[in-house]
Amino acid sequence: MKTTTATAEVLNDLIQINNDRIEGYEKARQELKDGDADLKTLFLNMIAESQKYKMALATEVSALGEDIETGTTNSGKIYRAWMDVKAIFTGHDRKTVLNNCEFGEDAAQNGYKMALEEEEIPANIRELISDQKASLRTSHDEIKRLRDAQA
Repeated sequence: MKTTTATAEVLNDLIQINNDRIEGYEKARQELKDGDADLKTLFLNMIAESQKYKMALATEVSALGEDIETGTTNSGKIYRAWMDVKAIFTGHDRKTVLNNCEFGEDAAQNGYKMALEEEEIPANIRELISDQKASLRTSHDEIKRLRDAQA
């Protein structure tokens, strides 16, 4: 039972990270200018990606007989508040939005890395987490590439 609860807690943490990611990209889309249609489309894809991952994680939590987390992490709320304050001082330019997104992607990578460090995670769930982390790494690298391309 202890392993089941611990596994559910890890999965719920990842659900919260994906909830943060969804909210973060929705916020980032609002900050973009009309000329940034490419980023708006990219961010919609990243929102969809996190919604898919969240559902896969929630399915596993439900299979364990535990409650599924619906909120966001405290650090995510703090991050979003910080992003609001920072935007006041730096404006809503493309590079700033991409910088903020990369910060969020770094946090997601760290959360997934910590989840994989948990020893009691069953192999099938470890594989799910590892696959999601790898895909999120691709998204991170795309954000970084776009950010680095800015003058």
